[in-house]
Amino acid sequence: MIVATTMTTAATAAGAMTTDVGSESNGMPAWYPIDDERSGTMAMTWRARLGAVLVAAAATLGWGSASAQDYTFGWNPRSGDVWVDTWLADMNRYGARYRDPFVDEMVRYYGAPRDLVNELLGERRWAPGDVYFACSVASALGRPCRYVADMWERDHALGWGEVAKNLGIKPGSAEFHRLKKGFVPSYDRWGRSITIDADLARDYPGRPRESAKAKPKHDAVPSKKASTGADKAKSPKGKGEGKGEGKQKGQNKH
Repeated sequence: MIVATTMTTAATAAGAMTTDVGSESNGMPAWYPIDDERSGTMAMTWRARLGAVLVAAAATLGWGSASAQDYTFGWNPRSGDVWVDTWLADMNRYGARYRDPFVDEMVRYYGAPRDLVNELLGERRWAPGDVYFACSVASALGRPCRYVADMWERDHALGWGEVAKNLGIKPGSAEFHRLKKGFVPSYDRWGRSITIDADLARDYPGRPRESAKAKPKHDAVPSKKASTGADKAKSPKGKGEGKGEGKQKGQNKH
């Protein structure tokens, strides 16, 4: 219903533009080309307006964007760690928008075959976050990424926490902690900012921190350099401090 309504609106707008272009009184159809300077200007105006209609239709219908329904297994990682789930979801956005650097990361730093990664993202319609975690777990185990990918396809209903546990990496373990640490250098190589939770604070001192339930904001193009400095501390200002200063001044007068 939404598609039909949007396309009908686009067609109506396009029809209005066609009528606007052909305003000559020579008895020719509105779309008939006229050999003068005005016709060229009107043609450019018509193309610009049509382009605007198509862009609006794409935004309404969500063309070019991926959602959980677009993925073969939907999106419900259940890794057993809220922070991990949050940033895997952010990888879905990054991998969908910047596919080449995402694939390069899997190939160069996690030993995944390029053909396999492209197959998972394309033909098999995996979420980028699932691809990343599968290859990350495989790298930690010294196994091929395809091995873990096959396990996930078979047991995805269990969630990543159970799948990783069955492979020997239990959520909360030292091995799982190393998987979490690996997120940060990946984001640094992508030039994409990432904030850490309390569990990673010792590994990355000085990094911006957030609550485990906070969601990353990455709708804009990522910056060229990842944020590495901590926010500058602000001196506390309170009513009590102001009153204390007032009393001190009063005492000095006496």
